[in-house]
Amino acid sequence: MSDLEFESRMSDSDSLMWRIEKDPILRSTITALTVLDRAPDRDRLLDKLERGTRLVPRLRQRVVGNLFSLAPPRWEMDPHFDLRCHVRWTNVGGDGTLRDVLDIAEPIAMQGFDRARPLWEFTIIEGLADGKAAMVQKLHHAITDGVGGIAIAMLLLDLERDPTGDEEPMPPLPEGRVLSPAERTADAVGHIARRNLGIARRARTTVTGAAVGAMADPFAVVRGVGDTAVSMARMMAPATEPLSPVMTRRSLSVHFETLTFPLAAMKAAAKKADGRLNDAFVAGVAGGLRRYHERHDAPVDALRMNMPINVRTDETENVAGNQFAPARFPVPISIEDPLEAMAAMRELVAGQRGEPALALLEPMSGLLNRLPTTITTSVFGSMLKGVDFTTSNVPGAPIPVFMGGAEIEMMVPFGPLAGAAVNVTLLSNRDHVHLGINCDLAAVPDPEVLRDCMQASFDAILELA
Repeated sequence: MSDLEFESRMSDSDSLMWRIEKDPILRSTITALTVLDRAPDRDRLLDKLERGTRLVPRLRQRVVGNLFSLAPPRWEMDPHFDLRCHVRWTNVGGDGTLRDVLDIAEPIAMQGFDRARPLWEFTIIEGLADGKAAMVQKLHHAITDGVGGIAIAMLLLDLERDPTGDEEPMPPLPEGRVLSPAERTADAVGHIARRNLGIARRARTTVTGAAVGAMADPFAVVRGVGDTAVSMARMMAPATEPLSPVMTRRSLSVHFETLTFPLAAMKAAAKKADGRLNDAFVAGVAGGLRRYHERHDAPVDALRMNMPINVRTDETENVAGNQFAPARFPVPISIEDPLEAMAAMRELVAGQRGEPALALLEPMSGLLNRLPTTITTSVFGSMLKGVDFTTSNVPGAPIPVFMGGAEIEMMVPFGPLAGAAVNVTLLSNRDHVHLGINCDLAAVPDPEVLRDCMQASFDAILELA
């Protein structure tokens, strides 16, 4: 059985992400492309997915709102769950290249979910060159973040092509039922009461601790309050216009590109700057965007980046839902020397991870959720549309894994744009890192040029290795 923990109700931050999708440009759909060395066995794959939906109840649950939005939406079992609505097969057509697969994946990613059903879809694509196959996995961000998504995926995978031994019996159906409107309202009222009680208890603890701290070092307490206030102001700053002079427009159309690099070389290059993989990654993306703006005769010193920061703790390590805080801040892209760029990114990101306001994400989200949806979408959505690009770094499986008897050769993540012009997500898989570049075609009408600029930027970093 899975050790993952699943809450019965969305958090305030997840609820906020769900509500602002009233503006479809702010959709938070996660898409992943998996390349397999051969077509998976259909019966084995369906059996594995059926088992997975029983081990991971969220895959059988739909989102149900509350009357008057008294509390964040609930996760309730879909009484008519049908695996056929979530798993589809198709043939690639064309020459069976990776580009042909990406052309299939793009419209899948652009389509919104059926909100009456669980929020995930798998499309298996057969007929690739050399007998290979692919899978487009589509998941709503409200279910989980990148780290949680990998944890869920590992429950659906095998560690051998043909596992031996006696097959375990099919797990029982997860418990749960559809609440009546009266029960749902009562549950929402109870949730609010429990939350307010928890806030009161934490407030008493905080006040007591603050009083003790004030007696011990009153000036430190004043500085801490001031630092938190300044941090909150930075996080909620109404920066609604992109810093880029060329990536300004937004639409519902996306384009996918991919890049692959050796993992060991990327880490070795980062080490040259006393950094880590993420420092080389962010510096590479920044360098690619610098080259792209120079190609358009529009050089710029900095762009606004959105980066999800993992806030998992020992207590929340097994929570399957989202455990991240979005950090939104300007990033210098004019640094040409790769070593200097990586050092600058290391220092900048470290500062963002230490922002005191990250701990206040849930209370701030709760306040925003109390506003009418139209106002919340307008205010928060305008802030997201002021983001130039998003980066995310997700650790993948370091060992061979299989699905339906087919070995996974590569996994490429495509994070949601959610108002940004570009999202570049990195996933490390065995000996390589795979970059998924998701572009808004209104902001980046020439995505092949951006891909080439990214390639040149990372090549410059890899030369250090």
